Amino acid sequence: MKFIHTGDIHWGMCPDADKPWGRERAQAIKDTFRLIVDKAREMEADCLFISGDLFHRQPLVRDLKEVNYLFSTIPSVRVVIIAGNHDRIRANSALLSFTWSPNVTWLMEDSLTSVYFEDINTEVYGFSYHTTEIKEPLLENIQVPLSSRIQILLAHGGDAAHLPINFSSLELSPFSYVALGHIHKPRVVAEKKMAFCGSPEPLDITETGPHGFFTGEINPVTKKVSQLAFVPVSQIQYISLSVNVSKDTTNMELSSRLEREIADRGEKNIYRFRIKGMRDPDIEFDLSHLSSRYRICEIIDDSEPQYDFSALFSEHPSDMIGFFIQTLQKENMSPVEKKALYYGVNALLHTTDERS
Repeated sequence: MKFIHTGDIHWGMCPDADKPWGRERAQAIKDTFRLIVDKAREMEADCLFISGDLFHRQPLVRDLKEVNYLFSTIPSVRVVIIAGNHDRIRANSALLSFTWSPNVTWLMEDSLTSVYFEDINTEVYGFSYHTTEIKEPLLENIQVPLSSRIQILLAHGGDAAHLPINFSSLELSPFSYVALGHIHKPRVVAEKKMAFCGSPEPLDITETGPHGFFTGEINPVTKKVSQLAFVPVSQIQYISLSVNVSKDTTNMELSSRLEREIADRGEKNIYRFRIKGMRDPDIEFDLSHLSSRYRICEIIDDSEPQYDFSALFSEHPSDMIGFFIQTLQKENMSPVEKKALYYGVNALLHTTDERS
């Protein structure tokens, strides 16, 4: 039995909505999901498992029609879906009255239910969210009848507020494969047994690394996964980089270094830069021109001016600068205390310069 495991599509979301590329990211979510559907057809998958949060919020009928059209293009693939915390089932949900393509099954109950496909001897279990949170470990001591069927579990959670999971006990369950959703980074929890698919497209700057979906194959005799592979598919990656500077680093040099980093990794990707190290006190890095030229979400300047506080205190032993250094400087200063000292001295020096 061949399958694709995906989830956390978040159809309808617009990542980086306040950025120039926001609308492109929203479309990428839909385009990438279409590629996954196309892959299901190409590999002649028996099943497509969607482990929650297909939609980013309560879907409108037009969203359901768009997604259902995609499912209708793979009539031989059995699509099984659960609702996650974002697209949870509500009393007025359009999901409840929508007519899906015959190959689509939603496991909409808030308790464990299943669907059995006799022709591939496969039973798929799961339940949907009807609330924003599930704090009870509902998968603990889960009971399913032992049988000669391939048994699959779809579940959405893995943190304290969203279906806490004891992975060790779940690994010992009779399921051939546990298809998990909710955590947006892909992760194999138990080899050829249990995995988080991750979101096919990264959805914010914290979701670094590759994103995609899993393909798998289950032996019909042993009922065990014989192959499980992660397939990267995202159109871009979020990349966080730290760049060290020194007292000799100029603004132009730092700009050139950041541009080389972007060129090496790809201009389509989205970047967060963190500047670290000790800089010349007379230098203030201005990189705003890069943000208008490239896809840079954020530039965090954690660099510190390289003051010689001993020399400064010798020059200003009895004025405000010396008093400020003597009061604030100490061993094992915290980052906040260091910033207060650096910024305070810098302000006092500039005030002195202006008065002279």
